[in-house]
Amino acid sequence: MTNYIKQAFSSLRSQPLVSWVGISGTALAIFMIMAVVMLEEVKTNPFAPESNRDRWLVQRYASITNEAWEGKGEGNGPMSYDMIKKVFYAMETPEAVTATTGGCRQALLSETSGKAFGAKMLDVDHGFWKVMDFSFIDGAPFDKGEFEAGKAVAVLSESTARRLYGTTQAAGRELNINHAPYRVKGVVRDVSTLAPDTYADIWVPYTTTNAADMVWNDHMGILGAIILPKSKADIPEVRKEYTRLMDEYSRGAAINGWKFIQRERPYDQETAVNTPWANVGPDMKSVRKKRYVTWAILLLVPAVNLSSMTHSRLSRRREEIGVRRAFGARRSTILAELFTENLIITVIAGIIGMILSVVFAAYGAESMFEPAAAGGVVNGLTPGMLLSWKTFGLAMLFCFILNLVSASLPAWQASRTDVVNALAGKK
Repeated sequence: MTNYIKQAFSSLRSQPLVSWVGISGTALAIFMIMAVVMLEEVKTNPFAPESNRDRWLVQRYASITNEAWEGKGEGNGPMSYDMIKKVFYAMETPEAVTATTGGCRQALLSETSGKAFGAKMLDVDHGFWKVMDFSFIDGAPFDKGEFEAGKAVAVLSESTARRLYGTTQAAGRELNINHAPYRVKGVVRDVSTLAPDTYADIWVPYTTTNAADMVWNDHMGILGAIILPKSKADIPEVRKEYTRLMDEYSRGAAINGWKFIQRERPYDQETAVNTPWANVGPDMKSVRKKRYVTWAILLLVPAVNLSSMTHSRLSRRREEIGVRRAFGARRSTILAELFTENLIITVIAGIIGMILSVVFAAYGAESMFEPAAAGGVVNGLTPGMLLSWKTFGLAMLFCFILNLVSASLPAWQASRTDVVNALAGKK
């Protein structure tokens, strides 16, 4: 194997222009593929404070209809506090459950005697701090008792705490939120805008705002829920309990003619991000099909490029191959060497493409990724959010497939070169 690698590098050095054109073209294709993969995976990969995404069961919306409605129309949207309490908070199987308003909104903050400024606020519950894994710099999250009692407490991001008080040691201090007095319960590290279920500058109990009271027909409101099973193995049991509680709740709603349309809820994180509309059920088969077709098209470009480059290199080496065949070199040996040479090109190109994709994501994040909040900017981007062993493995798999696709036919033709014609420089 060592000899194959040495021979491959020697061949690459003998034709540097052709080799680097092949590497550059493949690197660009890998970069494009990795960029597409990162755009998808940043929505599903676990990263703090959404480190448990791989276990989440998400229900942001509910769908409901009524037998009295003409034309059999339906209503779709977030859920009411009553539904959250009787279905999600009643669950005993999960490790934790949280309900939030599902997106941050603008709020006016000020220190008791300071100038007010706008900030992003998210209305959450006590379970939010168990489902998510925030890093507290000071203080602690509010607990169940404070949430249920509607205590006016808040958790601040570190940048918000500094803007208010000039320090992150702010637990116990007072502030005004939309002109109402609150007390700082804790301070956490800033959250990336690429974490839409947790991003905010300040978090407050939704029992201190009007979130719990905003309802229509008792069942629909402005709340969404995330269930955190204890492990992936517990997901079927959690779903079973959810179905039982949802059926009970549905029977109560049916007394007034209401009927829920489930659409396979709740969803895992991948399904949730690919099912953005409440009135349409998931179609992951179609989503994955489109994804694979895109990857195949992107993969075809470097495959054609590498195949033509391989054919060009082998045409120039026809006499060399003929001499080696004349001295007894086996076709399998030549074939193995040519495959190794092409594999080295694709691996080098793959590494370059991965580096390019990470650099582009780090410095071109605002044009590449969509922030969690309208008008927000992409921040808090780290390599760990973009790359995982799964992503790296996919990149290497792409390299391997490229090698097989691009080198198979030219290498097979070269290994079967007629000795006499090759020595004469003929095809």
